[in-house]
Parts: sequence; structure tokens; C-alpha cells
Amino acid sequence: MATFAFITGATSGFGEAIARQFAATGKNLIITGRRGDRLLKLKNELQGLFPGIHCVISNFDVRVENEVQKAINDIPTEITSNIDVLINNAGLAVGRGPIDEGISDDWDRMVDTNIKGLLYVSKAVIPFLKIHKHAHIVNIASIAGKEVYLGGNVYCATKHAVDALSRAMRIDLLPFGIKVSNIAPGAADTEFSVVRFKGNLKTAKAVYEGYTPLIANDIADAVLYVCSRPAHVTINDLVIMPTAQASATNLAKD
Repeated sequence: MATFAFITGATSGFGEAIARQFAATGKNLIITGRRGDRLLKLKNELQGLFPGIHCVISNFDVRVENEVQKAINDIPTEITSNIDVLINNAGLAVGRGPIDEGISDDWDRMVDTNIKGLLYVSKAVIPFLKIHKHAHIVNIASIAGKEVYLGGNVYCATKHAVDALSRAMRIDLLPFGIKVSNIAPGAADTEFSVVRFKGNLKTAKAVYEGYTPLIANDIADAVLYVCSRPAHVTINDLVIMPTAQASATNLAKD
């Protein structure tokens, strides 16, 4: 059986775009997320557009370790044993403001999703990656993992953790020939700000006004690029910004 890419957070944004890009190349997919209806819709669409691919749905919440493990155990072994790419994309920001005014539930959601979720999925999938000579992990981090900014405290901390974990994984998995790439996007117009501002569409929209932000396909292009390098080449770290953005907080707006 041909190999599979395992993609978390495939119900929208970067994850959905990455799934589309891989499907277009003929790659088989395991698409995961919390919203089962969206996963089914995406599966049906991709298999209609690309009849040669095999697309498997796995519906779970990365924050719940036993749910992650059960979901992956429920996938037939002939499929999991053929996973050679893991895209740790599931992540979110919730709230923005001074740390002493932070809401602990927001902190928990970010830590549990961005750090612990990545760990749970990686631990469950890495044994399958070790079967393959040239497997690859791509962690979707953020410019917030390179810098900190006003009001971004805990989100920035979680993405700094992703950045560190990417470097640590690269060392730990070196003996197995597993590539690890860290992708750090700047401002990108996805559901990110809608989630961060808890459904306040006006505030979310204002984040991207006055300049041209990245879109999900820009990051999907980058993921496909790093995953298509020759076996002897690994892109360890890639920061991608809109041309109008020079740092986390420096933007040239109209």
C-alpha cells in the first residue's frame, strides 16, 4: 500500500489546505480533527477530485491522550504502518491581554492543544514513522515561537515550546533518519483570529486590514516544499511572513 500523511487539525485553515495540496500530488491521507462533519465533507471532496487517493478520517480531540491513542489504534494496521509523514498542525490562540488578567481556561486550552496535543499525537505516531527509512514530521509553529508580543504571553510561550520541541525531536529521531521541520507563519488570514477573539468577527477582521496577509495555501505550499526535498536534505526551520510584516508586531499598513 502507498504511504500516508497524518494531518491534525484538518477541518479548516492550514490543515485543510495541506490535505488538499498532498491529495493533489497523489498522497494518501489520514485527516483528523474534532469536527467530524467537516472531515467527512473534505474526504468526499478529495476522493472525488483525486480518485486514486485513499483518505481516512480519524475524529478526535488532540487534548485528550486516551482519545488520541484509541483513535489511532482503531485505524487498521495496514494503514498506520504506512504513515511516513506527520503534520502536527492542530493549534490555537484564545484571548489576548495582560497576563495578570488572563483566564485560566484560555491558558489550559492553549497549553493542552498546542503543546500536550502535539506530544500525544507524536508519541502515538512516531513508532510508525520509525518503520520508514525517510519519514518526516512537520510541526506548525508561529512567529510567536520566535518573538513575544504585548498580550500574547501564554500563546507565545506555547509556540516557543513547539519551536523547542521541533529541535529536540530532530536530535532524538536522528538515529532513525526521521526529518523534523518547524514551520513558523506570520500573520495569516484563517479562522485563527476568530477563535482568538471568541467569535468577535469585527475584531478578527481588523487584524488583517490595511495589508495583504498570508493565506492557508501559502503555508500548505511551504509544507509540500519541505516534504519534497531530496532524502539527504532537511529544512529544519522556516519562517514565513507576509511581505508587509517584518516582525510579530511591525506591519506596513495602508
